Amino acid sequence: MKTIVWFGFVLGALSAAGKVILTNVGQKVTLECGVNTVNNRLVWHHGDDLIHSIPMKSGFPVKGRAKCVERTKVKQTKLEISAVKEEDAGKFICTADGTPHEHILLVVSVGAKPSGELQLGSEAALHCQVKGLNQDPLVWWERPDGSRHSGTLGSVTRSDAGTWECKFSHDGGTYNMGLTIKVQEPAPEAATPSSSQSSNDDLKPACPDCVTHQAPLTPSAAALLLGLSWWVWVAVGVGCLVVVVLMVFVIVLCKRIRRKKRKFQTMKNGRQPLQPKKYCQCDCPAAAAKPQQGRRREKPSAPPL
Repeated sequence: MKTIVWFGFVLGALSAAGKVILTNVGQKVTLECGVNTVNNRLVWHHGDDLIHSIPMKSGFPVKGRAKCVERTKVKQTKLEISAVKEEDAGKFICTADGTPHEHILLVVSVGAKPSGELQLGSEAALHCQVKGLNQDPLVWWERPDGSRHSGTLGSVTRSDAGTWECKFSHDGGTYNMGLTIKVQEPAPEAATPSSSQSSNDDLKPACPDCVTHQAPLTPSAAALLLGLSWWVWVAVGVGCLVVVVLMVFVIVLCKRIRRKKRKFQTMKNGRQPLQPKKYCQCDCPAAAAKPQQGRRREKPSAPPL
């Protein structure tokens, strides 16, 4: 009986601890709730922050204020997170019909410095960072041949090429994230002649019977000789041309104005003075004055019969 009770307690602890999911920055990850069907309500939390609360029968879904809410969506009972960031790491809680199911998302960043292909014989360092745990776990590296390594390469060799494993432990389990290392052969250096031979070659003329003539300087060479670029000379030439055109325009305009003034003055001097006006006079006698209208005379009365 005690064994059965202890076994049930262990199963309950494992279900409460949830599942550990590993991912890289920028990838897409899907978190499973732990149940296939939900009757009443499905709720997802990131720590204490609400992500989604979805009623299954009636009501409207509620969107929380978690930082990753805009990059998440729920498909059936699963939570899908796109473009994972380091801040998304941590505990996720899926509550189905009041029963919580916890999951831990670990965001692992692996890389090499310098990045890209490593040069043969150069120095390099491998780094592995785990986000989502309360404290940084103990991290170690394994070479492609399976041997343990600190991750610091003093001199890169051809045997370092391959897939390295970043490993760490959590709650009694071991997790790993791979990193592919490529080793590139150094570029061959061009053979340079010795200094004595080069100096002797410089002293010897290429053509003993030829007369050395200095090549004429091209416009670009002259510009470079003065320390200016060719476009500066072009700009100076265009500016000078504009100034000359403006000067010609001003001179022509001044001459035209002076010519108009001279013509106007000539016309003003040649105009004759105005003669006094003559008015027409009439010799007809003046009309008689109109008699003044006085008091109207009364007619005499008729004589008696």
